[in-house]
Amino acid sequence: MRVRPTAGPRQLAVATSLVLAGTLLTACGGGDGKPTLNWYINPDGQDTLNQLAEDCSTDDYDIEIQLLPASATDQRTQLARRLAAGDSSTDLMSLDPVFVPEFASAGWLEPFTGDLADEVLDDDVLEGAAQTVQWDDQVVAAPQWSNTQVLWYRKSLAEAAGLDMNQPVTWGEVIDAAASQDATVGVQANKYEAYVVWINALIQGAGGNILDPDTVEDGRDAKVTIDSDAGKAAAAVIQKLADSGAAQPDFTTSNEGTSLGQMYPDDGPGEFMTNWTFVYQNYAGAVGEAGGPPDEAALDDLGWARYPQTVAGEDSAPPIGGITIGVGAFSDNVDFAQEAAVCITSSEAQTQLAVNEGLMPSRQSVYDSDALKEAYPADLLELWRDSVDTGGPRPKSAYYSQISSAIQSRWHPPTSVDPNTTPKRSAEFLRQILSGEALL
Repeated sequence: MRVRPTAGPRQLAVATSLVLAGTLLTACGGGDGKPTLNWYINPDGQDTLNQLAEDCSTDDYDIEIQLLPASATDQRTQLARRLAAGDSSTDLMSLDPVFVPEFASAGWLEPFTGDLADEVLDDDVLEGAAQTVQWDDQVVAAPQWSNTQVLWYRKSLAEAAGLDMNQPVTWGEVIDAAASQDATVGVQANKYEAYVVWINALIQGAGGNILDPDTVEDGRDAKVTIDSDAGKAAAAVIQKLADSGAAQPDFTTSNEGTSLGQMYPDDGPGEFMTNWTFVYQNYAGAVGEAGGPPDEAALDDLGWARYPQTVAGEDSAPPIGGITIGVGAFSDNVDFAQEAAVCITSSEAQTQLAVNEGLMPSRQSVYDSDALKEAYPADLLELWRDSVDTGGPRPKSAYYSQISSAIQSRWHPPTSVDPNTTPKRSAEFLRQILSGEALL
């Protein structure tokens, strides 16, 4: 079965220091004197991104794709090396939203201003996506595509367990339902960024935050709030799954891809699974393949619902991921690069990415388009759109890499999580990291 990677938090064990070594790409220019804009992309959706680079090139400039490493950590490090050295050939870059505050705070992104800012961030952009590209009251990147997580499940499994999926469900209910049928719950709990995504969503779903949102832009002086009732509720969910019969055998090393095959095992009831939007295209394109649905009838048994509630009656906070387009502050062609960024994030471009690559839009109008309605079930499109619009971002901090690593170090392995101790221990360590009193 094909596994399409996600550019939300794919295997992001974030580095904590930069090595300003390495050879920088020399600025390119066409043979006719026309400048070439270098666009650094992550590996997701390469075919469509190559076409967008061609389509958005003009008589004034060409856009050339430069491929970043597969690991989000390595993507960040390579771009940071270039920008910290003032590299003028880094014109456009595909950025995971968690990198935006760090890069903007360092002065590495050229903000969009005036009419361009209004065009990049108009009323058509979903709220969850809009939050990821703003820093210090400026629009510092352009939303290209958005990622979010939903609850995927076998309809027959939920029915056998007596779980009404037409109503909001809690993590506790999902875990109990899976355990009652000798089924499993698929999550991302390896020691990497996606585990922090889960922790963050659980905390926000209980009404809390890792850092106080009103102080998060204070950097090292931000108020740490993970040791709270919400933090304890999040830890209780992880502990419950760890202690249940529904945890998958690779629970402590699980990632986005490892649980996919559990939905359609050779025998058994299947699973419930929280995972990104790529799942639908992955399964729909794998009918009859190993690990995929054995036939169309089995694919019809695939269900989806909003991300589970941490606390019954409290709205869940689906994770937000995706890709934003930043313009390098040291580019020799900033005006052209910003013009190109508008083109490659347009509604037409987002439609191509969604239909061809399964990378969902950040614009409301694209979800309403005939092209997407033909490519995806209407209720799934509505679920994705609402999840992006109402989802919860990770802390918007210039020190996010340290924050993420600090949490991973105290919440992993998930089998050790205890609501009575883990939130407190992680809060103490996170304060020490932010204040410079401890090292990762």
